[in-house]
Amino acid sequence: MIPQSFIQELLTRVDVVDVVGKAVKLRKAGANYQGLCPFHNEKTPSFSVSPTKQFYHCFGCGAHGSAISFLMEHHGLGFVEAVHELARDVGLTVPEDHSREGAEAARKASQQLALSQWLDQAARYYRSRLKETPAAISYLKERGVTGEIARHFGLGYAPAGWRNLEGVLPDYAAEDAVRAGLVIAGEDGKRYDRFRERIMFPIRNPRGQVIGFGGRVLGQGEPKYLNSPEGPLFSKGHELYGLFEAREGIRTSGRVLVVEGYMDVVMLHQHGCHYAVATLGTATTAMHLGKLLRLADRVVFSFDGDAAGRRAAWRALENALPLLSDTKQLDFLFLPPEHDPDSFVRAEGLEAFEACVRDALPLSSFLLKELAQRADITTPEGRARMQAELKPLVQQMPDIALRTQILVDMAGRLGLPTEELAAYCGLQMAHPVAHVREGGVRHGGRAAGGEARSMRPGASMMQGASLRDQAAPAEGRPWREASSGRWQEGRGARGQGGQNADRWQGGGNAASRRGNRPLQGGQGFDRPYQGGEPGAARMPGVARSRPTPPTLQQRICLLLAYYPALAQEPLEDESLLPQALLDWRNELATLPAGAHFASVLAEVRATDPRKADFIESLDQRDAGVMAAMDYDEARADYLGALDRMRLDQARREVVQVVSRGLDEPGGRTRYAELMATIQRLSQRGTG
Repeated sequence: MIPQSFIQELLTRVDVVDVVGKAVKLRKAGANYQGLCPFHNEKTPSFSVSPTKQFYHCFGCGAHGSAISFLMEHHGLGFVEAVHELARDVGLTVPEDHSREGAEAARKASQQLALSQWLDQAARYYRSRLKETPAAISYLKERGVTGEIARHFGLGYAPAGWRNLEGVLPDYAAEDAVRAGLVIAGEDGKRYDRFRERIMFPIRNPRGQVIGFGGRVLGQGEPKYLNSPEGPLFSKGHELYGLFEAREGIRTSGRVLVVEGYMDVVMLHQHGCHYAVATLGTATTAMHLGKLLRLADRVVFSFDGDAAGRRAAWRALENALPLLSDTKQLDFLFLPPEHDPDSFVRAEGLEAFEACVRDALPLSSFLLKELAQRADITTPEGRARMQAELKPLVQQMPDIALRTQILVDMAGRLGLPTEELAAYCGLQMAHPVAHVREGGVRHGGRAAGGEARSMRPGASMMQGASLRDQAAPAEGRPWREASSGRWQEGRGARGQGGQNADRWQGGGNAASRRGNRPLQGGQGFDRPYQGGEPGAARMPGVARSRPTPPTLQQRICLLLAYYPALAQEPLEDESLLPQALLDWRNELATLPAGAHFASVLAEVRATDPRKADFIESLDQRDAGVMAAMDYDEARADYLGALDRMRLDQARREVVQVVSRGLDEPGGRTRYAELMATIQRLSQRGTG
């Protein structure tokens, strides 16, 4: 039985509008949202979802309930499965009843409920004080803020005085007053209000509950903006100001605008730009980005045009690199130095600002432009510097088409073949890329001897063979584990005798049948896999200053660990997938479909601790992004990654079949099969 305290905490973390909105097309209707009921046939919407009461109700068939009951009724899940699915979405682990974990969850839920109530009382007090403070009202009017938008965002005012909240909070001396960030306890034991003489901006969670405040000093004083401290409810690296108010605007526009200041968000909303949010005085983090990319296909960063704004934009770019996807777009908007979004929209109007948003600089253009400004590419030294600065950036990117295009573009600027630049960066592509230099000299994807080079992280320069077609080592030739100095016998793979296709690279419990195999390039479980295909040697002479991003195979392994139900999905073209990956999938297929990541890790650790350590290292590199996916997102990612692996392997095998000659026995048949597979996968949008 799941503790009731945990259920309550879970329901405070999720938003029923988001849960229902994944299955039902909703539109705003007053304070609620309406749509066609998913539980009976109707042509006129009678299905209502309340963001404030956090429930849905159909006036036609009577269906009603919370986010949990919606998953049970609409998706056919049991209660426990629905709780687990929602908990995964918000990064919670479901505790067992009567356990220490359950007791801790109950304590935390009780504390968070109390803190939320205290913050709500403070917010109401600040709003009431704003109405009674002419100086604060005058300041907001001077900034162009209307009474309507001030009410919409719940703006308030913290008056002068050291202990104004003493008559507002239930117990000014209680520790919860400090935990809520409303009161400061001095070293001498004296207590006083944290916020004084400041315009107050309430910060809300997805349910609209106040979890913290930002305070702007009225007049002169430092700091200009003061935020609530980190606490049980509030973390600057996770939260975004205005996200609750912007949800509908993000849904309808398909994009989200990230700005720097509270007032930027308020004024943009007032002028009709309803999809703006702001970071809370901190750099844009991976958690911010993961949250935003789940909500919209396009994220636009709008920072000030000065040096500090460009530095903030560059930090956002660096944090975004591991999360990039070919289906998502990240752009950068730099306004004139004399403007921020607040001043620009007031001076030029919404239409001019929207035009700037449409013309924002794509991430790739910003990256290449910024690197070009740092070096003089007319000199060898300048070009070398540009290469050196590009290397750690592209190594953080996943293996997507955008990374290839950036390499092609940069190679053209540097006057290099694309493959040479990729090799310098320690990368490898699945198939050759043609690049045309100025003057028309063509540089295709082939080495000097005419052999196709491939570019995938950590692979040798001589790849081009399939996962299972590379030559096996001579009988008895050992593999040396780079991390431990131990020697292990090499063994052939399934199928055509490839050298390492069965090795663990995030695959199944092959160790139970064959013993622990070394990793890519002879590495064992003692050292995380650095990328590359099975059997590929480490790239000679390429130093890795940072870990490479996970390969497709590693990403699939982690997806399966987080969502074991994916292992029940039927597979096609298994011969194009590594045996180790198939073993891992088969191993997870024996676990309950609703098992959460911690349970999977514990099961694996019981039989193979080194494999569990490896999966855990992949999870740490993932930085919580996969944990925040819902099941549909994870399933789409999983199936898409499998298709990309099949497509890459099919293309490599076509090269091998052609190089051996189509007149070889079965050559033409296999060629036709592979080409049909490539066409089918390409039509599905894989390549």
